[in-house]
Amino acid sequence: MYGGGSIGIVSSAMMGERQSSSGSAAPQCGKYGGGSIGIISSAMMDERQSSSGIAAPQCGNYDDKSEVGRSMGRQSQQHQGWYSRGYLPHFDVPCVIQHITYRLADSLPRAVLKQMQVDIETSVRDDDKRQAELRQRIETYLDAGHGSCVLQEPKVATCVIDTWHHFDGERYHLLEWVVMPNHCHVLIELFEGVALGKIVLSWKNYSARFINEHKGRTGVRRSQVWQREYWDRFIRDERHFEAAKKYIVMNPVNAGLVAKPEEWLWSSTKEIHCY
Repeated sequence: MYGGGSIGIVSSAMMGERQSSSGSAAPQCGKYGGGSIGIISSAMMDERQSSSGIAAPQCGNYDDKSEVGRSMGRQSQQHQGWYSRGYLPHFDVPCVIQHITYRLADSLPRAVLKQMQVDIETSVRDDDKRQAELRQRIETYLDAGHGSCVLQEPKVATCVIDTWHHFDGERYHLLEWVVMPNHCHVLIELFEGVALGKIVLSWKNYSARFINEHKGRTGVRRSQVWQREYWDRFIRDERHFEAAKKYIVMNPVNAGLVAKPEEWLWSSTKEIHCY
């Protein structure tokens, strides 16, 4: 559907990584984009617990990228179920559809996030409602366009999109996506064999290296591009699936960037090739 060909900024290192991954045929996980969505069992929900995760990418240099490629190629990545690196919980299970959000490092200052948390702590009693309120406030802040917003540059947005397409059909089905000026939303159906955290890590590392080079930041001048964590939410049913797709494609409209979803160049509603 949206998986077409790669847009065209894939390095030889990434191509080598793809060739070394296990299996050539894409796993069959189930229907998506209109079929039935698998229901997550209560047993899976009860598995939510804290455990150590992988280190997050920083500058996305050549050594980081090649090391990620080698580690992915030489071993099968184990899915971790519920786990946390100490901040956000993650749910890593194959054949589950995931709505993933990650943002630029300068898009939300720590002081602003801390104030949000303090305000919610004093005004909202229920823990689940606190998390939902915090998420809403963060999304509103991001949509206001804070930070460098480097993702709005055509070459940078193209690079980010290209990283998603590269393993579409091999490690996941790419279902819906949008590149906003300072954050991204991606909807994928995860295949078995490569952990979700490793997939997001490869997206971040490759695009971070490109962004640093594009901005002329090399050597000691490289800076952290992406915020350390990412947010994921597994899709529970058809209604949730449709709501997630609508949220993603409507994000540019709701942020006041365009009047119609198809007017935003950097989403699954309108693919373009830009070099």
